[in-house]
Amino acid sequence: MIASVIEDGANARDELIVSVGRGLPVSDDLGIRGHVRVEVRDAETGALKDFVESDNLIVTVGKNGIADQLLASPTISKPGWMAVGTGSTAPAAGDTALGAEIDRNALTSKTRSTNVVTMVGDWAAGDATNSAIAEAGIFDASSTGNMYARATFTAINKGASDTLSITWTFTVG
Repeated sequence: MIASVIEDGANARDELIVSVGRGLPVSDDLGIRGHVRVEVRDAETGALKDFVESDNLIVTVGKNGIADQLLASPTISKPGWMAVGTGSTAPAAGDTALGAEIDRNALTSKTRSTNVVTMVGDWAAGDATNSAIAEAGIFDASSTGNMYARATFTAINKGASDTLSITWTFTVG
C-alpha cells in the first residue's frame, strides 16, 4: 500500500499516519463481574441446610471504589464488611445501602488469586437469626459507608442455632 502511494507522489509518512489504527482491534473488554454464594448450616453438625447462588450488581460507588484503589491516596476505603438484610427490591446501579439491613459483620477473609478476589463473611449461631435473609452487600465501613456490591436472592431462613457463610467473588476480565 505504501509503495503505491509513493508511486503516486504522496508522502509515505502521511499514509502511515492515516492507516494506523484501521483494522486493528483495540478493545480489551475489561469488566468486573460479581457472584455470591450464601450457605446456611446446622451449627452442631455442619450439615448444609440451605444455599443460594446469584450473580450480583457492582454498584456505581463500588466501581468508583475499585478504580479509586489505583490512586496513590484512595479516597474510598477498601471493602471490609458484609451485610445481610430482608429487602427484596432488585439491585440498581445507584444503590448505596441494602433495602432492609439487619446485620453487618467484618469480613472473615479476603484473598486474590489471579484476577479473582474472594471475600467471605460469616455469621455465628445467634447472629442475624430468625429472619428471611433475601439480600446481601459488601461495604467499606462497619456502619453506613460505601456499598460496593448488592445482591438479592430467594429468601433463606437462618434459625438461632444455624451459621451463615457468604462467599462473594469479584472477577476482573
